[in-house]
Amino acid sequence: MSFRLRTAQGKLKIEHSIIDGVREMLERLLKQNPEIRSVIPGVIRPVRDAKGKVRVRITVQTQNGWKAIALSAGARQELFVSTTMGKAELTKAFDTAMEGR
Repeated sequence: MSFRLRTAQGKLKIEHSIIDGVREMLERLLKQNPEIRSVIPGVIRPVRDAKGKVRVRITVQTQNGWKAIALSAGARQELFVSTTMGKAELTKAFDTAMEGR
């Protein structure tokens, strides 16, 4: 296991399970963006409109970053992102991570 992977895993706080496809995307996001302090996945809820590839929508600013919603595999999951990045910058970082680059 590489040092960079261990670092990413240390920043991904797994308190709940993570919906299909989202964990790999979050690991890429953390590896590519050192300014993200941590990502804490929240509760998973079933939804009808979450089909196809993983999508993430950044919703509201929090005290130490942003709250986002990941949609995939018939479910939605809250993601709490601790970062100093702005909304546009974080949206671009998520887009890059979702493309697998």
